[in-house]
Amino acid sequence: MQICVYGASSDDIAPVYMEQTEKLGAEMASRGHGLIFGGGAHGLMGAAARGVSSVGGTIVGVAPHFFHSPGILYEQCTQMIRTETMRERKEQMEQLADAFIMVPGGIGTFEEFFEILTLRQLGRHGKPIGIFNVNGYYDPLLALLEHAAAQGFLNKECLQLYTVSKDPAELLDQLTQTTAGIRTYKPV
Repeated sequence: MQICVYGASSDDIAPVYMEQTEKLGAEMASRGHGLIFGGGAHGLMGAAARGVSSVGGTIVGVAPHFFHSPGILYEQCTQMIRTETMRERKEQMEQLADAFIMVPGGIGTFEEFFEILTLRQLGRHGKPIGIFNVNGYYDPLLALLEHAAAQGFLNKECLQLYTVSKDPAELLDQLTQTTAGIRTYKPV
């Protein structure tokens, strides 16, 4: 399975996030899963790639041409795909991936997650989506989604379109089980 990981590009975060995301990458590769990601060498993007590399897994980076400064991109990718725009980058990652995981991140990570969740809700793909909730980082976001559903702004079935765990092995188990029995959402 090729897993697209969305996550922070900043190194200015607590070490626990780096450590856990590197463990996730290593667990992915040890199970034979490849990494699809934005190609970054820093932050949790770099941590995921380092984890996959540590076990000899395959890594496909997807980055726009304007990311050309030295040290920005992870140099040990198995393959680096260059795009013209950020939109093309996201589309390429979506097409290559069999599943998606959102690790802690900021506005770009949120945007990627919500786009892939929206596309799943609209029936545009049936690929599993996971949230890696390291250190309770996504607790407020999960509460917001629950609140939106309780208030009628989000169909409650949408809450079943993603899985959440703070443990890398458990999250990958959940994604694999979801792949075996894809839960698709049919909009009304």
